[in-house]
Formats: sequence, C-alpha cells, structure tokens
Amino acid sequence: MRCLLVEVSVGRHFFVCKAVIGEAVRVDGVGWFPISLGFSVLACFGRTNAADKVRTMRSEQGALTPKVAHGYLRRSFWTVIALGTVSALAAFAVLGSSLLSHPGNVEASSGAADASGLGTFAPTIPNKVTAPTPSPNGMVWISGGEFSMGAMDPPAVSEVGMHAAVDARPVHRVYVDAFWMDKTDVTNEEFARFVKATNYVTIAERKPTAEEFPGAPPENLVAGSVVFSPPDHPVPLNNQFPWRSYVKGANWRHPEGPNSDLKGRDKFPVVQVSYPDARAYAKWAGKRLPTEAEWEFAARGGLAGKLYPWGDEFRPDGKWMANTFQGHFPVSNTGADGYAGIAPVAQYPPNKYGLYDMAGNVWQWTTDWYRPDYYQQLAATGGVARNPRGPDTPFDPTEPTEKKKVHRGGSFLCTDQYCSRYVVGTRGKGEVTTGTNHLGFRCVKPANENSKAVAQKSAAHT
Repeated sequence: MRCLLVEVSVGRHFFVCKAVIGEAVRVDGVGWFPISLGFSVLACFGRTNAADKVRTMRSEQGALTPKVAHGYLRRSFWTVIALGTVSALAAFAVLGSSLLSHPGNVEASSGAADASGLGTFAPTIPNKVTAPTPSPNGMVWISGGEFSMGAMDPPAVSEVGMHAAVDARPVHRVYVDAFWMDKTDVTNEEFARFVKATNYVTIAERKPTAEEFPGAPPENLVAGSVVFSPPDHPVPLNNQFPWRSYVKGANWRHPEGPNSDLKGRDKFPVVQVSYPDARAYAKWAGKRLPTEAEWEFAARGGLAGKLYPWGDEFRPDGKWMANTFQGHFPVSNTGADGYAGIAPVAQYPPNKYGLYDMAGNVWQWTTDWYRPDYYQQLAATGGVARNPRGPDTPFDPTEPTEKKKVHRGGSFLCTDQYCSRYVVGTRGKGEVTTGTNHLGFRCVKPANENSKAVAQKSAAHT
C-alpha cells in the first residue's frame, strides 16, 4: 500500500491509503468525519490553494483510481455514510464465509496432543537433536519439536489490551522442524553491508512512478514511510491515525524522517523495511524469514503457556525484561525501562534459547499471510499441525483488499493501555509493502538436510 499526496474539499493535503471500515478522518481545524468505501487517512500536512479536487488517490494494488476517488469525495456526506454501512456488512459477510475455507499450507498429523487439548497449554516436547557444526555466526540452534501455540486471556490485563488475543485463539498443537535463528534483529550495520554489496533500494526509498499511479501530478509522487508521531494531548485509542504519520523522506537511513539519521545507531535494529526488503536481505545472507510457528516456538524458549518469553511476571523482581511503552499512550513515554523509543539490540535478558528482544523494541516480519480465522482453521483439522506455513491467501476484514503478513513480538509502542502484543502468543499484521519506524526482522536458517541432526528426532516423531 503506497501512499500519495492528495487534496480534498476542506483545503488540506492528505496522504491517503485504502479503506478502513468504521474509522474516521481527522481534519485539522475542522474535526472528525466518518469515512467508508473510498479511503483512509494516515496524516495531513500544509494548506493548499486548490481545494475541491482530488489530485490522485490509488493504492498500489489499483483498487482506487483518480476518477473513482473524485466521485466518492463529491458525494454528499450522508451518501458516504450509507456506503459505509453497506461496505461494513459486505466485509462481515466475506469474513463469515472465510471461516469455511481451507487452512492452506499445513501438514496434519496425530501426536502427543489432539483436538481434545484445544484451548489449553500442554508441555513442549523438544526434538532430541544435536546442533550441526559449524554453527552460523550470530545464530542460535532451535531444536524444534511440538508445542502449544496461541494465546489466552491473561487475568491481569485490560479488555482493551487483550483484544490483541482474539485472532490468536484457540490454543492448538503445532510441530516444527529444527532450525537456526538470529540471536537479534538484523541491525543497521548488517543491513548497510547488504545494501553496499547489492546496491539494493528499499521500497520506502523508491519514488512512486507515474506508471504506478497514472494521472498523479509529479509533486504528489513522493517517497516516504510511516512514522510514530505522538500527539500533544490525549486521544481515543480506537483509531491509530492520530499518532501515525506518513513522512516524506522517511526510510531505513532516516527512520523518523529526513532530519534523523543512523549516527550512533549501528547496533539498533534496522526499521522502515517492507516485507520484500526483508526477504531480499535474507536471500543475500543465505537465510530466510521465519514462519509464524517457528517464530513462536523460538520465542517461548521451551516454556509452555507463559505470558512472556521469560515467564508470567512482566517485571520479575522489579527487573525490566523488554522495551515497551511506559506513561500515557500515545502522548508521553517516560522511558522507565531505559529507553523512550527504539533501543539497541540485546539490551535486555535473552530467553532460555538465547534469543534477544522476542518481546518489545520492534515488530518482526514472518512469512505467513494474515487471516484472523487461521487458528480456527488449523484447529478444525484436528491433530498436530506439522510445519504450518500460513493460509494460502491473506484476509483482514478491516481492510479486505490489502495483502498482509503476520508481525510478531510487539514493539516499544506496546502497552496494556492499547495492544499488549508483547504477550508471546499474540499476533500483529502489516501490509507487505509498508514499513514503519518500529518494524524490523530477523532471519532463520534451516538445519542441514544431510546432517544427523534431522534424523535424530524424538521418539514421538519417528
């Protein structure tokens, strides 16, 4: 989803993206207005002398042409509301029918747990394998095995926070093969080596073209990305747009925009990377991105059913274990955990597998397409899902036409006031071409297929 500069009848510039049913547009100096079938707004900048017309409005997937967008904006206020109602009903109808669809890339098998264990956590059964040698630099051996995947409602977390667990139910049994995983998120230093060797240009650095957006004036074709921009006053938490801005010139070299840089940030996780960017790095490094199941198996560190990668207490003995948000979200982060924003990698204790920052700091890409009903689909097959790779197609009922991958781990913006997705079993999501200043990635490497490690599986899986 690439965003372009447009003008609307209220005389303001807007960066416009795809439809979000039931959201609202905030127009500076005017107020909030409901939106529906046509568009949603990430940020607004500057005044314009050319009101009453749309320059261009079109997603990367081509769902909205300038002509159609112009028509939407000229319709009356109440007509737009009516269209929004119809759109919402249609989205719910699509979601309902999707529950009956095929679960996609997964092998089903019987195992230590079956459908009778749905919704409950059972012990992790690690594979009895020996790590092949030599070990890849900067990576940790993950033996793989069978575990309970998903999340339940922790009793001490608010309803708002644990809305994050809705698409992470039911808890179900999964088996994954052994693999290597990066100890930390990929850093700016590492990503810079990749760019120097390949001359790769990330999506956020690429200027949108007239071919991508026919009819768009040249001044509207600006490269940039999404940045957390805290408001100076409390805002409702049911709409993310007041604290998310599309910033011209924001990219991995300038994470918060053109006035920021990477000086002193070599060991910080690289951010503002889209899914194709992360995948390109992984291929260059001789690795790949993890599946969602591999990521959660590794994040749990062998612990079954715990809230966090380290256990059930958020701050055991008063110790900070992850970089999250303290203070009043999204207005002010006090930085009580040591950082008021993104932190360098490995500043907090690792989990029992030796992996750092599997909760908080920055989100991490996985290879799975996102569907809110995917765990229900897996559970319906019964038995143990072996090496699941996600559904065949993506679907997010709030943005039905967007192609999204699963994010995991949460970020420095996560808090029990808003999302709580540092809870280990919970899921995030993101459109594949969109990066942010709190989204990064780490890589995995499959076990050597010719090594004895693959053959030495536990008795439960021979």
